[in-house]
Amino acid sequence: MQSKAQFEDEQSDDGRFVRQEDAFRDWVGAPGGAYPAESGRYHLYVSLACPWAHRTIIMRKLKGLEAAIGMTVVDPIRDDRGWAFREGPGYSTDPVNGFAFLSEAYARTDPQFRGRVTVPVLWDKKTGRIVSNSDDDILRMLETEFEAFASDHSDYYPAEHRAGIDELNAWIFETINDGVYRAGFATAQSAYETAAYALFEALDRLEERLTTQRYLFGARPLETDWRLFPTLIRFDAVYHGHFKCNLRRIVDYPNLYGYLRDLYQIPGVAATVDFSHIKRHYYVTHDDINPTGIVPIGPHQELGTPHGRERLG
Repeated sequence: MQSKAQFEDEQSDDGRFVRQEDAFRDWVGAPGGAYPAESGRYHLYVSLACPWAHRTIIMRKLKGLEAAIGMTVVDPIRDDRGWAFREGPGYSTDPVNGFAFLSEAYARTDPQFRGRVTVPVLWDKKTGRIVSNSDDDILRMLETEFEAFASDHSDYYPAEHRAGIDELNAWIFETINDGVYRAGFATAQSAYETAAYALFEALDRLEERLTTQRYLFGARPLETDWRLFPTLIRFDAVYHGHFKCNLRRIVDYPNLYGYLRDLYQIPGVAATVDFSHIKRHYYVTHDDINPTGIVPIGPHQELGTPHGRERLG
């Protein structure tokens, strides 16, 4: 028996979830392009619940770009009308365009757009359109193109690691970042099992990798660490139960759990994590998976406890 798909247009005949491509991929700072890097010109539309948006929220915080790039958070509860701008705890109405729904930004940019409306969105206030809805591109732009407006000049995409970062990014996306969704949104047993086993094989490999080094590329976190973190921070609270990724929890991996706590305790990062938004979004929005809409009270996570990973240098 095949269950109903969460997103029917992104489901294969054999029950696999196949994520849609990003619709808008212009680039801030491209030579001769329409979008020069400017302070105050661009605005982020995000959800605190969404891991893809979360990585851009973290980079904006780490680089100290809050004054240069505004940000508006949507309601974590998404219904058949999509992401909405409402007043509530940790989210608000849209101060830039007065949109009621994020779909209005898509329609204004491309009236022919018929795909799924996603976050994050980088909006250009000058031209009144979306620059990008690609979390990969937005993250990289925040790292590299707004350096003149950053208060922190740490390099998260250093030249000597770029090939390795790109390679590891692709593998982590395939098996872990998107892997939890391929398991959770599968509508056939074989599709679920294929994704879930690949996910835990990947987590096992990262557990081994983190045995002798503090972060994925050594002594300091780089872009790939911040692409992985949003999935790990949601894993025990959401993916383990809600998406049936339940062979192990992150807390069951000594190195990964210490690594997760290490990243969480970096100044500014904990403030980007909102478990209320995260759990309410997944458990209430995905009513095909959780028809009761009941939000679990756990798990209890001791993310502020000592991680001991300083010894790895």
